[in-house]
Amino acid sequence: MSKPSPAQVLLAKADKKYNSSTGWFSSSASKYEEAGDLYQQAANAFKLEKLFKESGDAFAKEADCRDKQGERDEAANAWWNAAKAYKQGHLDLAITALSSTVTLLTHLGRFRQAADREKEVAQLYLQELKDLGKACESLERAGEWYSQEDAKATANGCFKDAADLHAELNEFPAAIARYEQVANHSLTSSLTKYSVKEYWLRAGLCALANHDTVTAQRNLNKYGTQDVTFPSTREAKFLNVLINTIDNGDEEAFTAAIVEYDQISKLDNWKTNILLKIKRSIQNEEDNLT
Repeated sequence: MSKPSPAQVLLAKADKKYNSSTGWFSSSASKYEEAGDLYQQAANAFKLEKLFKESGDAFAKEADCRDKQGERDEAANAWWNAAKAYKQGHLDLAITALSSTVTLLTHLGRFRQAADREKEVAQLYLQELKDLGKACESLERAGEWYSQEDAKATANGCFKDAADLHAELNEFPAAIARYEQVANHSLTSSLTKYSVKEYWLRAGLCALANHDTVTAQRNLNKYGTQDVTFPSTREAKFLNVLINTIDNGDEEAFTAAIVEYDQISKLDNWKTNILLKIKRSIQNEEDNLT
């Protein structure tokens, strides 16, 4: 039988302390404090041994001890440490641990930190698990909390990313609402005003992907009243041309407009994908007419 590792020894000590009964001269609070310290040591030792699942489990047990002590700050931190360990190959557990961190932080009124952790959840859903819907929910939740804490620029970043995901999920009205929200806030500062035309372009493309040139045109006119420089921008002119080509069912002119725009303002993946969706809808309308 192999000798237990230092981490296993510490874990066994922690379990023993956790399950021990309190005597005349010791309180349950001190028992959980000692057990929590031992679980933390075991978790760090497992991390050294590159046993990340075991490390995360030990941090989770530490969090339970801190909670039983009434130390919610320390419990939140232990859950966060558990999440960092679980990220090494156990993403479902990492999300659960981060969610526990968020719950504690919101109860403590620490919404800025809760938003940071919720944003981490969104990244895991997006980059690792490819669950766009869940990522979108987390980004919107983080955005609302950043907003409450007056971190408007960070909130806007979350809302813009959420809008992009809404569009990828074909939830176009929700995407438009978020782009317009970000644009409206960006209009209030000379530092961010330059980016408004990009958000309005994306909102316009979403209306077109939703087969709604009437809304696209109405919104385009509305944006022109919000910022009188917008109608003369390349983005506004591009949207106008697209609306006309779609109304005329002219696929060739639609494609030519995209090629011309791309030569000056390189299209990113998001715009390329949504323009393909719009083009397919024009082709489907042509097929229905023949």
